[in-house]
Amino acid sequence: MGLFERYLTIWVGLAILAGIIAGSSIPDIFAVVASLEYAHVNFVMAVLIWLMIYPMMVQIDFSSIKDVGKNPKGLALTLVINWLVKPFTMAFLGWLFFKILFAPWVDPQTAQEYIAGMILLGVAPCTAMVFVWSQLTKGDANYTLVQVSINDVIMIFAFAPIAGLLLGATDVHVPWDTLLISVVLYVLVPLIAGVITRKLLDKNDDHTKLNSFLRSMKPWSIIGLLATVVLLFGFQSETILSKPQAIILIAIPLLIQTYGIFFIAYWLAKKFKLPHTEAAPASMIATSNFFELAVAVAISLFGLHSGAALATVVGVLVEVPVMLSLVWFVNRTRHWFA
Repeated sequence: MGLFERYLTIWVGLAILAGIIAGSSIPDIFAVVASLEYAHVNFVMAVLIWLMIYPMMVQIDFSSIKDVGKNPKGLALTLVINWLVKPFTMAFLGWLFFKILFAPWVDPQTAQEYIAGMILLGVAPCTAMVFVWSQLTKGDANYTLVQVSINDVIMIFAFAPIAGLLLGATDVHVPWDTLLISVVLYVLVPLIAGVITRKLLDKNDDHTKLNSFLRSMKPWSIIGLLATVVLLFGFQSETILSKPQAIILIAIPLLIQTYGIFFIAYWLAKKFKLPHTEAAPASMIATSNFFELAVAVAISLFGLHSGAALATVVGVLVEVPVMLSLVWFVNRTRHWFA
């Protein structure tokens, strides 16, 4: 785990501060960036998000899908949690907190947007960071690769319908054309580009050129993530300065969701008698989120200044320290499993 990944929360925190300060001191620049859009897609944000998503897709070997039948119980556990449990518990918690518990402190329109951002996080299972969590818990690398590959393929077909269903159920108007364009732009196209790039770079199957390419792309991915955070919080600076409690309010249900989903998945893994090398990554991928996709879709659907975009970025802030605490727990409970 590199320096950047280990202290990701600190870097994101600094980017948040930089965005808030810049947004309040030079708002005209952010207004110009916000105006550079077409069909609800902001060009600057699209480039930055692609810098994050594309390298992730390159590092996934989709040929591993042929091994899908080798560990059916663990795969079934992850797929059920990711697609039949997690999105719906996230929608429920969003509704519970922002429609009932936090209703006195959040206006109805903003509450709807926070719920929408949470839903988009819940419908996007992790793609890249799960490899880090798997490595830190001594998980089976090949098994993790199969899990991620299968989830990415399912995401192409399931993300838009489930997101649309849950957004509609929470009374959020769903612009289906924008949602489908977002899935194509931020899932399908980078996935195809990643597969082609991997095939071209790894013709000899020795990973030399591939690893060199991924190392060269890593700084750009970091720049993409931090620049995205700076811009989002710059656009939100006026709201945050006037309502600083917004980040805390969003973080509370996200924390409950993350820990809750993990312990459901980990308990089921123990009940299914999975070996620890499978139980750990299965629970981790069920818990963490593909926040880059969630951010991109939130911006496309609701705009750069929206509460939905803010909620997805708070997800970045919450996820890393929480996942590191779960890594510690998983390693301490290794003796529970075969």
